[in-house]
Amino acid sequence: MAAKVDQSVCVGCESCVGACPVSAISVTDGKASVDAGACVDCGSCVSTCPVSAISQ
Repeated sequence: MAAKVDQSVCVGCESCVGACPVSAISVTDGKASVDAGACVDCGSCVSTCPVSAISQ
């Protein structure tokens, strides 16, 4: 299971990009997205997101 980003809440701050140890997150057009194939479901991005847009 990969982390999920609520696109309606994401503000594109890129905090999650730097927190991801496997580089599974990218920001495109101001919104984060998770590569489900690369995500190891560690939760680092969840705790880093300042607007709680990411969940596991």
